[in-house]
Amino acid sequence: MTIGFYGSINEKDGNEVLITDEHTLEMNESLYQNQEKSIQEKPSAERPTSGMGLLIGQDLAYLKDKLGEPQRIDESLYGYQWYIYNTDYARYVQVGVENNKVVTVFAIGENVDVSPFKIGQPIEEIFNTQFIDTNIDIEYKGNSYRFELNDTDLNIRPLIKLGDVFVQLNIDKFTGSLSSVRFLNDVTLIKQRPYELGYTGELIELEEPTEDKWRLIEAGTEKQILDITNIMRLRHNVKKLIWDEETSEVAFGHSKDMSDSNDFSHTSKKFGSLSDRLEAANVAYKSAGENIAANYTDGPAVAEGWLNSKGHRESLLNEDFTHLGVGVFQKYYTQNFIQKSEE
Repeated sequence: MTIGFYGSINEKDGNEVLITDEHTLEMNESLYQNQEKSIQEKPSAERPTSGMGLLIGQDLAYLKDKLGEPQRIDESLYGYQWYIYNTDYARYVQVGVENNKVVTVFAIGENVDVSPFKIGQPIEEIFNTQFIDTNIDIEYKGNSYRFELNDTDLNIRPLIKLGDVFVQLNIDKFTGSLSSVRFLNDVTLIKQRPYELGYTGELIELEEPTEDKWRLIEAGTEKQILDITNIMRLRHNVKKLIWDEETSEVAFGHSKDMSDSNDFSHTSKKFGSLSDRLEAANVAYKSAGENIAANYTDGPAVAEGWLNSKGHRESLLNEDFTHLGVGVFQKYYTQNFIQKSEE
């Protein structure tokens, strides 16, 4: 995984605002956090008995009974579709559904029940109440897989096995607290390979998406990054960013250029710096910044990666920026932040 950061650039005039649509949805309360609920105090290797972990293995009808209809459905690279629930950022969750079954859940909303954990929980509490191993072994269809976690993995994204459910914890190392949780079944974990993997037998190979399918995956990932970025900003008492379509086109162009040229950099040999690219697209702004990344699993993973990198975090949580453009081309990711002048 690779990430890159670009600081602020010269002041320019502002222009118009693009506002995203709002949706409403009545949510089932049973999978959301009661803020008075205490954290589990002793280690457990049992399958989650409450919260979002319960969704793993359930069918689509069960999911819709608990959470209702999603605000949208995004494609993924891993065979499942993301059911996005983003009406209320405090209850934000993405649920991966494949062949009518829930195979993964990503939860970052502060009021989402991620038992036996809790969003915002101190890392010390997690390490004191859970057994965290450096090696996770999986047997699947006669094949043996071993995920090996290094020191960085253990500190900021440990993997825990609870019964037949795998739980990836994303730790905000700057606050020492739990930022988000991802629940997965065994096959989905093997497909994603988020850690060093050793195996005997056969790997589960992903089907290469068509060009049209890639664009659907990319478009969904761009929206997810916007949502998750705004959740992170609100968590730190920073105003939400507004989607800017022109800036998003600039960001997409840079991600595609990095892929085409195999050159991971903020400065394109063909299209120049961020300021050059914004000027060429006639984007008006006072200041701007850029985050780039490559080879992350998906949108949630790259957003958590940026949050845990000092320079990227400063850009992501910058109070001056008002608008965001996100561009994803396959596994290259670009965030272009701009500040627009007040009218």
